[in-house]
Amino acid sequence: MAGGLPSTALRVGLLQARAKPGDVEGNARRAAGLLDSIPAPGVRVAVLPELHLCAYDLDALDADQKGGTVAANSANRVDDLRLEPLLDAAVRSDTTVLTGAAVRRADGALTNSVLMVDPSATVSVVYDKEHLWQRDEAALFTAGQGGGGMVQVGDWQLGIAICYDMSFPEHARQAALSGAHAYLCPSAFAAGAEHRAAVYLAARALENTVYSVFTNPVGGPSNRPTAGDSAVFAPDGTLVARAQPSDSEQSVVAELDPGRIERVRGFLHMLAEEKALRQVRRSGDSSPPPY
Repeated sequence: MAGGLPSTALRVGLLQARAKPGDVEGNARRAAGLLDSIPAPGVRVAVLPELHLCAYDLDALDADQKGGTVAANSANRVDDLRLEPLLDAAVRSDTTVLTGAAVRRADGALTNSVLMVDPSATVSVVYDKEHLWQRDEAALFTAGQGGGGMVQVGDWQLGIAICYDMSFPEHARQAALSGAHAYLCPSAFAAGAEHRAAVYLAARALENTVYSVFTNPVGGPSNRPTAGDSAVFAPDGTLVARAQPSDSEQSVVAELDPGRIERVRGFLHMLAEEKALRQVRRSGDSSPPPY
């Protein structure tokens, strides 16, 4: 495939899960069950919601930070026996799993993060949420400063975001400029607000000519329930797949096609033009960029 695009399609599973506050082992087991029950074979990447391992219930997490968090060492590795059910499922299915977690860093900071559970039987932190949701999250978490996360699966480059990050166009743009072919967003949008995620991620996909992926939980605390609506958008902003309207757990499988990225970029040149413009600015050349 030309232009640095992947050579084969990537099958992605969205695991629209329910989680119990503070029950890391139980939530890992629930995620493993969803992964095992995906009806379509060949899923290479599975995405769970924001803070799935502790549940998106900030009051409960604040009251039991020890029970609801996982610890990471200075090399971003996580060794926690409570994750064994999910680790075993990832190895068994040869699937890279991305799940939200509250992570206690080696320096003591608490971050709202994405863990990668990979088929080689390792667990690592691959991204810390950079844009915390107002005072609710800022009172509990330290914002990430890493400039975005990227995961490689085969020859696919996957940019990582968490929920509110998607509201900032620059976040997805930086991922695309760094080579991302898809923008994956584990989230916890409150019931009634999912339409905003659809607008944001359709726009992020279109303006960067990448796929975008939104996984949202069901359930949640009574004062902030969530209602799923997980979805995948194509590089032209159109809908590829969406969860059925329901308050129950379910999985959605979508195939990301590099040919579709290539076709869209054949007539929508925004990303290439932005790259050219930045190159001109770096060089100090005052001539118009070579569109």
